[in-house]
Amino acid sequence: MTEKVEEERLPVSEKVKVLRFQTLFKGGRWWAAAGLFEAFGRKHIALYLWHRRGDAWKRRQKFVFRSKDEWEKAKKAIESLAAEL
Repeated sequence: MTEKVEEERLPVSEKVKVLRFQTLFKGGRWWAAAGLFEAFGRKHIALYLWHRRGDAWKRRQKFVFRSKDEWEKAKKAIESLAAEL
């Protein structure tokens, strides 16, 4: 994982302010990132997946955590599943 600040802009709406992000993976056609964002005066964490169409990145998936409680529930579920990998 790599953390970028100004080197690379995430292809998100102009209404969303990117506070920090980390690219999870990026290839010729797919790009996934996790980040801390602010929109409409509220902070949230989101996981994004984009697909390259021509010269543009188009969002395919977005998953948002709006509170620490939401994050803890997801983290617990994922960690229990990851133990079986």
